[in-house]
Amino acid sequence: MQTEPTSTIFTVPNVLTMARIALLPVIIILMYAGFGWAALLIYSICAVTDFLDGFLARKLNAVTPFGTFLDPIADKVFVALLLIVMVDTGQLDGIFILPVLVILVREFLISGLREFLGPKDVQVPVTMIAKWKTTIQMLAIGFLIVGYVHIGLMIAGWALITAAAGITAYTGYIYLKASWIHLQ
Repeated sequence: MQTEPTSTIFTVPNVLTMARIALLPVIIILMYAGFGWAALLIYSICAVTDFLDGFLARKLNAVTPFGTFLDPIADKVFVALLLIVMVDTGQLDGIFILPVLVILVREFLISGLREFLGPKDVQVPVTMIAKWKTTIQMLAIGFLIVGYVHIGLMIAGWALITAAAGITAYTGYIYLKASWIHLQ
């Protein structure tokens, strides 16, 4: 008697990614409701799952097409929506809207680049500096979520988001430069 193969959608790494997406509205609601510490707690759990899903996918040999597709989208949606909420709530305003714009433009540009180059069998691999950018970005968002509590937290968030934007612009340049031959 043959059994159906286990669905590749419900691997541990994929479930972590889906959980991260499902928790995003909760974080946003908590931020708008003024429960920054609760939002930070859930955000921190989501940040850990962002690391764990890729690590476990490789460690458990559970890399799936669904996970490869969903994880980068989840990451971009997560960062984009939280940054937009922070602009809306005033946690990022004035000059600090520029780092948000740099981050959003780069994310859309590189996503489009990967989409364009995919059918040509050209991969745009994630670099180590891009992983550092993500880490700094995550720390910045964490500080900004609770920045209203103390100006020192807000300043740390502003400094980190500015640094993340600088690295973001640099990695965007690296990706474009490496892909330029395929764009002509």
